[in-house]
Amino acid sequence: MKNNKILTIAVIVLLLSNIALVAFMLTDKNKKGDKRQGGRREPYEMMVKELGMTEQQQKDYKQMKEEHMKNVKPLFDSVRAAKSAFFALTKDSNANDSMITFYSLRVAEKQVELDRVTFDHFRRVRKLFTAEQQPKFDTFMQKMMQRGRRDSADKRK
Repeated sequence: MKNNKILTIAVIVLLLSNIALVAFMLTDKNKKGDKRQGGRREPYEMMVKELGMTEQQQKDYKQMKEEHMKNVKPLFDSVRAAKSAFFALTKDSNANDSMITFYSLRVAEKQVELDRVTFDHFRRVRKLFTAEQQPKFDTFMQKMMQRGRRDSADKRK
């Protein structure tokens, strides 16, 4: 029963981590200019073009993005701190399974909190769009989730 709970939490954490990755890709402030390496455009530019965003939608999105980044920065810090404490256990030869489980669950809890905030952010972003734009946004989000990923089956080729 305990293993099922841990596996369920792990699956949820992985799912939400993927959502956080999409958020990071869409909100990356460090990349400036028209193109990324390899000739790919910024996710924001792609979103503007693919969804046909109006000036007001762009303004509202930028404001929401800035607010979201302020909200998630402390959460990223707490995930990082929890992971540091967890991996510090590798040097403790007395660390038992219950300690390892406790610390790994702390990491998972912090990650779930971060992912939930990010998920809620994208739900609010979706509401910026018209009924015609929302399916395009949904497709765009899925494309961003798959961007740069390879299926394990692809590696065998």
